[in-house]
Amino acid sequence: MVAVREHGPRLGVAALCAALTFARATYYRRQRPAKERPPRPTPPRALSGDERAAVLAVLHEPRFADQAPGEVHAALLEEGRYVGSVRTMYRVLAANQEVKERRNQLRHPSYAPPQLLATGPNQLWSWDITKLLGPEKWSYYYLYVVMDVFSRYVVAWMVADGESATLASRLIGDACDRQRIKPGELTVHADRGTAMTSKTLALKLADLGVVKTHSRPQVSDDNPYSEAQFRTLKYRPDYPDRFGCIQDARSFCEDFFRWYNHEHHHSGIAMVTPWALHSGRAAAVIEGRAVTMAAAYALHPERFVKGPPKPATLPTAAWINKPKAALEPASKPPLDGVTAPSCETNAGSRGDEGAERSELALEAAGGSWHPALAQEGIQ
Repeated sequence: MVAVREHGPRLGVAALCAALTFARATYYRRQRPAKERPPRPTPPRALSGDERAAVLAVLHEPRFADQAPGEVHAALLEEGRYVGSVRTMYRVLAANQEVKERRNQLRHPSYAPPQLLATGPNQLWSWDITKLLGPEKWSYYYLYVVMDVFSRYVVAWMVADGESATLASRLIGDACDRQRIKPGELTVHADRGTAMTSKTLALKLADLGVVKTHSRPQVSDDNPYSEAQFRTLKYRPDYPDRFGCIQDARSFCEDFFRWYNHEHHHSGIAMVTPWALHSGRAAAVIEGRAVTMAAAYALHPERFVKGPPKPATLPTAAWINKPKAALEPASKPPLDGVTAPSCETNAGSRGDEGAERSELALEAAGGSWHPALAQEGIQ
């Protein structure tokens, strides 16, 4: 409607409506001013003002203060009085804003959605815990995963026998040391599980100078990056129905996260690997793809009917609950041939030089810690 109204006199209403698949009749109908509806006439059998006041006065009597209109109606009939039907009593109460729940209802406070932005690696991390089925029914192993939201790089993971705030705090603390996180530059987001909201983890993050945020209560999509990563894990072709032992689960996760960080071309980050974007090498990867595409176009330009192919642009930001105001410009189609500006990455060049295999002495607590695995020979 807005586009047709603004550009219709210049480009033609019919052409714009056809391009936007918008009916012209609807457009012209909405341009006409709305007709004012005449006031509804009062039915001849309606109660007068005095009669409605009398009904309300009866309902306000102390003996009827806590009674429903049906109870009041039945009691009045037994006394030989009739002031109106049950529905009439409800209408009178509704007209005076007196129809409401009188019990003390539990009202949940309104929580604002967490709106978090990352424009480079190691600005925003997301972490969560998922269950892995054990060898028997009702037996589980617990997988802790900490990932960078901007690059999707898994900076640390661990498989343990249960959920533990102590294990989680040591896992995140060691990951911060390996990624050389400075106080005040990182935010860690999680849901409201027991380990996530524990005082042990809160004190550890406060000592590190890390800001923590949580999902809203009873909201399942405030931690989407970790949930998506768990889906990728459990939909792999070689993911087993059950793990025979905790060592089996750790071995599988070791292979998976090596693949996920260094070989998996992620659709959310221009089909580069998380390691390439996290280490600042993604721009060179995109440039190499552009050279390959240009050579293919030069060899057979007739096969590219839409012009020279271009690789996908790297993301410049990653949001958790992107504000609606930031969504509006991207949702409007460009008019008059105006195209949106291209995006350039601003990923930092910080890598994880110390990403060789390591294990903390957590066996006594039932955990086995692993940093993000850097495959040997990958430059």
